[in-house]
Amino acid sequence: MVDKIDNKLLKQQVDFFAEIRHAYHEYNMVEEAIYQVAQNDELEVSRQAEKIYDILISDDPEVELEKYYDIAPNSYLKEFAGISYLTREFGDRKDQNGASLYLKNLNNITQEMQIEILKRDKLDYTFQSLSVIAAIPILFIEPIKNWAVSQFSFTSQFYDGKGGLIVQTLLLILTFVCYILIRKIKDNSATNANLKNTENPWQEKLYKIKPVKQIVDLFMPKRGTKDYRKIEKLLKDSASKQKLHWIYINRIALSILTFIVSIFMFYQLHKVTIQYIYEQPTSDYNILGQMSQLDEKKAIETTKRHNYFLDRFKGKTSTTKEQLITAMRYSDYYEDATDEEIEKEADTIFTKLQTINSEYFQWFEILFSLVFSSIAYMSPIWILMFQIKMRQLDMEDEVMQFQTIILMLMKIERINVEIILEWLERYANIFKEPITKCLNNYEAGAWEALEELKNDVSYVQFIRIIESLQAAVEKIPIEEAFDELDTERAYYQEKRKESNERLISRKGMIGKVIGFAPMICLFVGYLIVPLVVIGMLSMTSAFETMSNMA
Repeated sequence: MVDKIDNKLLKQQVDFFAEIRHAYHEYNMVEEAIYQVAQNDELEVSRQAEKIYDILISDDPEVELEKYYDIAPNSYLKEFAGISYLTREFGDRKDQNGASLYLKNLNNITQEMQIEILKRDKLDYTFQSLSVIAAIPILFIEPIKNWAVSQFSFTSQFYDGKGGLIVQTLLLILTFVCYILIRKIKDNSATNANLKNTENPWQEKLYKIKPVKQIVDLFMPKRGTKDYRKIEKLLKDSASKQKLHWIYINRIALSILTFIVSIFMFYQLHKVTIQYIYEQPTSDYNILGQMSQLDEKKAIETTKRHNYFLDRFKGKTSTTKEQLITAMRYSDYYEDATDEEIEKEADTIFTKLQTINSEYFQWFEILFSLVFSSIAYMSPIWILMFQIKMRQLDMEDEVMQFQTIILMLMKIERINVEIILEWLERYANIFKEPITKCLNNYEAGAWEALEELKNDVSYVQFIRIIESLQAAVEKIPIEEAFDELDTERAYYQEKRKESNERLISRKGMIGKVIGFAPMICLFVGYLIVPLVVIGMLSMTSAFETMSNMA
């Protein structure tokens, strides 16, 4: 829903900026042009235009502008508000062709928006239905089970037993994980950058409880240690708004919850196995179809007969087959039975009894629960790593947006390197932390702060921008330091489009692999493999029975 609203607003902004151009030609005043276009009450962008107009005519527009930057729906409206303020404050200039610099900057922002809209439309097309495809296998679990059991009755031992429950659980976990990953891959980074975490989530409230705080602090690395710096770097590189203690509360809570759920699942597996033995009609395998009503009635009677002896010897692990046969001979159920019939049924009952007596908590199940708990404990860290990988795909896109911002600012009078850095920080997402650090150190030495920024980043295109800023600090004017941006504008736009194509292609490939994984696992792991494996075992058992009869 957030993506759809953001996309709708972006498309309205394209028409809004076109109307601003016409109004600016008419009034030649920034605030008047914005006021006239803002009169359209039907559009969401008009509300933003009214806010920007109120900022421009306020007593302290600079302070109001900073407040607006925190609530602006997207970076393009931030750019528009900032350029409008600078133009109103310092006046408009003409470029070498006599065109208005303000209108030229509006055109640059519009081109950026059009590229972004095309990118999002292509992403939406690439990812259409992938979220549904990732989640829909849940709906097919029960129909597939019912069909397989109705057509091949021998598969009921899998679907109604322990194996079926394990596969169902794994399918549910896989579906949930794949759905979350699909959403994270598709989400627009521009939208994500504006979504703020609440200041007081449940983790913060929990952390304020003294015993909880003491426990969480035991798990958290101490400030200044290698592990502390590693987790802090993960949070910064992934642009996560979470605090360190929130992450550890999530890790501990997930770990405890997973351990409890795992113990419950193992208990449920034992219960399902015992219940299957007590309730499933006892008969020879039928390769195809289901039993007739008469056969089913006989099978149920056989199961009830077996259950009598199972209840009698349940929990007595030292019971031997001979003891079972003796008890059967002296029971009312086998008064008229031959020794051969008693021997045959004793084999079946004894096998059932051994299974029931072995269905109790084993030490390795506790071990498995601890392993699952450890995986859950690490999952928040792995999610941060996954977000970093996804953000690396968007790195080139952000640097190209920096180039557009510099292109708009470099010809405005009284613009210096520090103001450019403030603008880059405002619109940065991936590189926000190093730019903020550079600004904090700027007063102590501009060149040195930029040199440290260069050491903090590894992306070559951004390093070139930093080197141009260093040249503008001491040697040459800003306009000369970035003159290639203006002359190669068309090249950078084409490169941006081509980069977006690669980004969409890579995201689409990853998304399709993740999106179709649950569906493939459903049909292969829950239908085909059980049919083949249990069918082969059933046929082998049938052939052995025929051989013995012969």
